[in-house]
Amino acid sequence: MLSKDSKIYVAGHRGLVGSAITANLKARGFNNVIGRTHAELDLLEPAAVRKFFDTERPDSVVLAAAHVGGIGANSTYRADFILENLQIQQNVIGEAFRHGVRRLLFLGSSCIYPREAPQPITEDALLTSPLEYTNEPYAIAKIAGLKLCESLNLQYGTDYVAVMPTNLYGPNDNFDLENSHVLPAMMRKLHLGRLLSEKNFDSIRADLCRRPVPAIAPDASEFEIISALGRFGIYSDHIALWGSGRPLREFMWSEDMADACVHILLSVSFADIVAARGGCDIRNTHINIGTGNETSIAALAAMTAETTGFRGRIEWDSSKPDGTMRKLRDVSRLHSLGWKHRVELPEGINRLYRWYCRN
Repeated sequence: MLSKDSKIYVAGHRGLVGSAITANLKARGFNNVIGRTHAELDLLEPAAVRKFFDTERPDSVVLAAAHVGGIGANSTYRADFILENLQIQQNVIGEAFRHGVRRLLFLGSSCIYPREAPQPITEDALLTSPLEYTNEPYAIAKIAGLKLCESLNLQYGTDYVAVMPTNLYGPNDNFDLENSHVLPAMMRKLHLGRLLSEKNFDSIRADLCRRPVPAIAPDASEFEIISALGRFGIYSDHIALWGSGRPLREFMWSEDMADACVHILLSVSFADIVAARGGCDIRNTHINIGTGNETSIAALAAMTAETTGFRGRIEWDSSKPDGTMRKLRDVSRLHSLGWKHRVELPEGINRLYRWYCRN
């Protein structure tokens, strides 16, 4: 296993997932955790990734980098999601293997599971029926990464473990109004809606400066701001959100997820997982990471509106897709490995909004 001086490369160290894992490792006393920004290392470029591994020779790798987005982005940019994620995975996992890295943690996604999988979803539900159409390309890329790790372990004796986190939220998330995950996009819309209702255009402009929106110029007039925000479903008296609000989702605080990942990285081997699951065929050796709790998107919106102080209506645009109606992970394998979440959703939403307002 790893020592405190082991060189651990976290790919995607500035993102929602990678930043939380990096912070967790450092808090545990690991003093040689490294990362590279996109400007320093383009993970889509094979030669650049190979040169990085030639130079740095990490002892362990955490692959938290990915091309990610919400349901709208997944539906629209289907080729980008499968192509870029396959490239990132091939480059990083491939070079880790070629450079003799024995320990790797690959972060997948809960969307790998079939649309109609029995609930709660166990790891063995993988590849049992069709995927959700809206994010099928992204899911296929993540399944390929999972199977690459599993196959390298079986053929070459590496120790590459794949984990499948549920829907995450937390510091350093992407709050893009169109392409981010459901909770940060919802939170920002409700925040801006409250500011509109208060006619607080100075704070709106400050928000837009911190997180630019291409459709809104920094020096836009009040009328132009109102018109532009309306195109995103943001109004002073109501907010328009995608779908019906009926789907059920599981949400996990990113720092909890990071703690689970580091626990697995430090104390759970591929051999441990194989021994625990039994059976003749060795497959589906990944680990679900989640809370085991779920809430409706409508209830999530209500909690987030209360936290942000938005007092207007929430309207649902049923012409937009809901996606899978229910996706609850079975986390019994994770619990059997000695880890359970700590932060419940209401507390997490409050933490995230405080972070958003400070940053």
